[in-house]
Amino acid sequence: MSQKYLLIVSYRWLLAKPLPGANRIMRHLHKHGVPFALASNSLRKNIDGKISHHDGWKERFTVILGSDQVKSGKPSPDISRDINNFQSKCETAISIPGVLFLEAAKRMGVDSSHCLVIEDSIVGVKAGKAAGMNVVAVPSLQNESESYSIADCILHSLLEIRPEEWGLPKFEDWVGNALPVEPIYLTGVFSNGFLQIYEDNGLPALPGQIWGLYIGWAKFDAQKVLKAVISVGWSLGGSGSQRKIQLCLINENHNEHHHDQKMQLLLVGYLGRSLTAGNRLDSLDVLDEDKVCADAALNLPAFSNKLCASFFNFKENAQE
Repeated sequence: MSQKYLLIVSYRWLLAKPLPGANRIMRHLHKHGVPFALASNSLRKNIDGKISHHDGWKERFTVILGSDQVKSGKPSPDISRDINNFQSKCETAISIPGVLFLEAAKRMGVDSSHCLVIEDSIVGVKAGKAAGMNVVAVPSLQNESESYSIADCILHSLLEIRPEEWGLPKFEDWVGNALPVEPIYLTGVFSNGFLQIYEDNGLPALPGQIWGLYIGWAKFDAQKVLKAVISVGWSLGGSGSQRKIQLCLINENHNEHHHDQKMQLLLVGYLGRSLTAGNRLDSLDVLDEDKVCADAALNLPAFSNKLCASFFNFKENAQE
């Protein structure tokens, strides 16, 4: 691997953001003393490089394992029984991801059958199941979610995970029917009720694992900050799938007046109705009940426009 390529990758790591819900899960498990591991096919030094840019990640993980820390087919003797069982379930020779999962369980001091794997890749899902673990799939490519059918559960987003379904402590961070999320800042062009977003430093502004109904604040040039309900989904057609972001301004009777206008948007909350939608990929219609819920939630401190207004001002100054 060339030095130039490594520099480019390292720069991208600096720009990479956690998936919505990732920090929430880690804080929750750490708070309740539940051990959890990071097992990746990347080299350990690359893992450390990635997670070093996220506060608290290295300290919260009970175990961190890279592919160079295990030997395919030659794990530690005391997990050889599990490895042999794993190998008999695989189509080919034992895979590194499976060995990593089993070794991570061993180092945490838990039986593999009591482990829950959260994976975004098909390879990882298969390895987790072959290792005898429960697997939640959060596909990185939503239009290929059917390929993940071997998983015990398939979700659009980490925000949909319900720990109590897996024998873990329940989240207690919902505020009524809305969940506060780390702010997601977007810019783009608003037209006919939809937002066409710009890329963020050459990277997709939204990862594939964002779907459902969100609440937030919208701002057009030189105008006040407005309440909004945002439906994020996919438009499925013969030529593939495209991101679809439908936006409904609350207490604004003339959405159509904002035609082909540049917009800033800050997502600050996630609506509970998203959890009842099943595995559909197309965006949810924004109902009157969603507007009522959003209107009430956005008046609360957890979703305050004071933070959002400051965020917009900061971004505007940065772009000048």
